[in-house]
Amino acid sequence: MLEDIKRTFGEVFGWVKTILPIGRKTSLIIFCLSLVLLFSYFYSCCFTPLLVLFFIYIVLGIFVAFFFRDPIRNTKFAANEIAAPADGRVLSIKTEEDPNILVVRIFLSIFNVHIQRATMDGTIEDTIYTKGTFAFANNPNADKNERNLIKIKKGDKFAHVEQITGAIARRIECWVKKGEKVKAGQKIGLIHFGSQVAIYLPKDKVTITVKEGQMVQGALSVLGLWKD
Repeated sequence: MLEDIKRTFGEVFGWVKTILPIGRKTSLIIFCLSLVLLFSYFYSCCFTPLLVLFFIYIVLGIFVAFFFRDPIRNTKFAANEIAAPADGRVLSIKTEEDPNILVVRIFLSIFNVHIQRATMDGTIEDTIYTKGTFAFANNPNADKNERNLIKIKKGDKFAHVEQITGAIARRIECWVKKGEKVKAGQKIGLIHFGSQVAIYLPKDKVTITVKEGQMVQGALSVLGLWKD
């Protein structure tokens, strides 16, 4: 019975051990503020709004910690597999400005893991940051938002990953640099809160295996296959 309890506890709260340093720091600050509110409540004896704010801060602190979780994912991808670079729902699969490039867009809600991962083994050809607007990440105009393009290439194949901000938070972290070697599924960056990730692929070299509306997970799901 004790083992069952420990296993259940681990399944429910195991994510706590995976919180990124920025999540630990931010949630700790929020929890400290909540304690200040709680002490103020007891000091004032009957100032109910302080107690309400205390519970709001507790919920906010838990949410921030949950958002910045970093689950361990060590999936080994085959040479012909294209790894999903993010958790979320597939918004669209189509060509856009360039008819030779297929673009797969994934929407990340505030409840998804927000770490981005490499789509393939290869080299970082370049990283290109572009200022832009701040539309909601599931908006058709989100492709004009502030973004960071991470170009991953190997031979004549490429599977670029674009980090796109949303309307709530406007910060992108890129953890790789030009010339760096990466493996499929490797962590390459983070977008804060609701956001979108776009993947750019050579249309004539890939077969997409996911569908619009499908949920995918970074470094776990296979986005598509390279053609022979």
